[in-house]
Amino acid sequence: MTRNFLFVLRKPSYNGLYVQEMLDVILTTAAFEQNVSILLLDDAVFHLKSHQNAPKNIATLFEILPTMDVTDIFVEDESLLERGLQKEMLTQSVKLKSRATISDFMATFDVVFAG
Repeated sequence: MTRNFLFVLRKPSYNGLYVQEMLDVILTTAAFEQNVSILLLDDAVFHLKSHQNAPKNIATLFEILPTMDVTDIFVEDESLLERGLQKEMLTQSVKLKSRATISDFMATFDVVFAG
């Protein structure tokens, strides 16, 4: 049975092993042919910022997400704006969500995994 998973990331990549472990769980879930989406909030928006010095293994994991059919990456618009970023500054194509719609958006998933 295929389920719809949403993984919510809030922390930046330099915050220990948190992001790498979350991406490992995301890739494992996708490997079991589940529908996987990612929502980046707060400082997690920096994961996709171009021209940064993020740990190489984190950048590589984000690059391979599309090969595992993880193509639905959502970013909270206000998180970008509060950090002086724009959608065009990101390394991957994302879909923007406003803060006011996040709760209803999360309710559409079978499983929400927030780390």
